[in-house]
Amino acid sequence: MLTGPKPLLIESGPTNSVHNLLSGMKELGIAPEAIEYVAVTHIHLDHGGGAGTLLKSLPNAKVLVHPRGAPHLIDPERLWSSSQSVLGYVSEVFGKPEPVSKDRIIPITAGVFDLGDSGKLTVFETLGHASHNLSFQESFNNGVFPGDAAGTYLPECNVVVPTTPPPFYLDSSLVSLDKLITLNPSALYFSHFGRADDAINRLNAYKTQLQLWADIAEAGVKANLSLEKIRDNIIKTDLVMTQIAGYIQNHPIYKKTVLENCIIGFIEYAKIKQAKM
Repeated sequence: MLTGPKPLLIESGPTNSVHNLLSGMKELGIAPEAIEYVAVTHIHLDHGGGAGTLLKSLPNAKVLVHPRGAPHLIDPERLWSSSQSVLGYVSEVFGKPEPVSKDRIIPITAGVFDLGDSGKLTVFETLGHASHNLSFQESFNNGVFPGDAAGTYLPECNVVVPTTPPPFYLDSSLVSLDKLITLNPSALYFSHFGRADDAINRLNAYKTQLQLWADIAEAGVKANLSLEKIRDNIIKTDLVMTQIAGYIQNHPIYKKTVLENCIIGFIEYAKIKQAKM
């Protein structure tokens, strides 16, 4: 959340956490009617799935979202069905999305919004993780909200891990990371999970990590290896994954998302690339 004369929310979060968000606003002394915009980086359940539920409590708010994502906020049935298929039990943890009225949606790929006190929020298109991912730069501290364009930050381990469920677009991801690097941000505000400094080094390291996973997946697909074998090769080769393997394998969410869905994203990418050759 960006507080000030014109408070603005970044992400609605999932449906099942909306009550926590509203409680947090109350603790900060921010009235629901003061929120003009909820800026959604993309419409996956954990980022924008709660928008319809949240807006019931924010009478003056509109949702900023990529044009490709807007139809799925208006009618979330396909999004919900797809999420159940890809995420399995994790989708139930997030909760079913409710529709957002079309007249409360602002489709956008670029723009600038006034935050008061001479502050502004600038919108950038940063595709790759999804075909509808946006990032937001705030001018007060030159921090960037990258959505999932820069991975998942695990503050308890101080590392970033890939966020690459299918369909994943490696080339677009690398272009988006270069775009974020040119902004020279002072910090990255990860939707998962919090602020991280040393932004440029983290963005460059994430580029290297994505290319490493892609190389391992491509070699694995070429050798007809199983998902499990490709996963094991990634854990062995990526020093970040080697370091946190036990933590990830024992986590009720990450063992499904990071060690399955994100690796499948690279496998599908490698299969498509191989078919084109």
